[in-house]
Amino acid sequence: MQPQVLSQIEKAIASNEVLLFMKGTRSAPSCGFSARSVEILESLLSDFATVDVLAHPEVREGIKEFSTWPTIPQLYVNGTFVGGADIIAEMFEAGSLHTTLGISDAGAKAPSITVTEAAKEALLGFVGDSDEVVVLEIDREFSPALSIGPLPKGAFLSEDKGVKVALDRLSATRAEGLTIDYVQTKEGAAFKLNNPNEPPRVKEMSVSLLKEKLLAGQALRLIDVRRPDEWETARIEGAELLDHELAEKLAELPPETTLVFQCHHGHRSRRAAEQFVAQGFREVYNLEGGIDAWSQEIDPAVPRY
Repeated sequence: MQPQVLSQIEKAIASNEVLLFMKGTRSAPSCGFSARSVEILESLLSDFATVDVLAHPEVREGIKEFSTWPTIPQLYVNGTFVGGADIIAEMFEAGSLHTTLGISDAGAKAPSITVTEAAKEALLGFVGDSDEVVVLEIDREFSPALSIGPLPKGAFLSEDKGVKVALDRLSATRAEGLTIDYVQTKEGAAFKLNNPNEPPRVKEMSVSLLKEKLLAGQALRLIDVRRPDEWETARIEGAELLDHELAEKLAELPPETTLVFQCHHGHRSRRAAEQFVAQGFREVYNLEGGIDAWSQEIDPAVPRY
């Protein structure tokens, strides 16, 4: 290893209490192992440093030699090498990573989960007489994944109505109060999870549902984010064209205000809607298909362009 690379690595380790050599950045990991390691550390710490080895090829090879460890990511705590992705995950699930980081373990526990009668019937039908359980994973974006399989080692086990639900440590911390339901959709029967811990996000609203809400006089603000020339060409009655003045007025509204954003086809409006979610609004919708879908399905008198 070149002396300057060795010096660079030693300086980085000495300058940071917790340092993760990884692929990509903390906000944009470039591999699943790095993403999982960041996710674990972020669940325990608000402040830790990272080094993107993809941006520094000499460090990528040098840290492997320095640690005598062949893979990335690699975690250092107070100057001591802890391990790679598998060891980080194993220590986290066992609760020993807390000790290494010098923080207390609040004591993760199995969350309280409710299974509806419809979901119970469907899930027990999948499990049958086997020893398998329902495995629930909830990622950092709070997107859930359900599967049926053996009880994972070290998993937290919740049970309701005879349905056993297994979760890893991270998922368990995100699932308190979650409800599993089984509902009919346009595509057929599907499991629906209602998680009260899920952060606000943009939801989709169909043009037919918007029509129902408008006819019922439900309180909502329909915000059009298109250009003024598009607005002059076609518009949905009751919509408001977003400009700087309207944006300032909307920002002063209560966070529970229902906001429905629309554009031509639904792409620009989703980006605008996400900005208002970031401002703290909780009932934010994007009109599926935009005004074009409204013209085709609801009101053909609205010109298409």
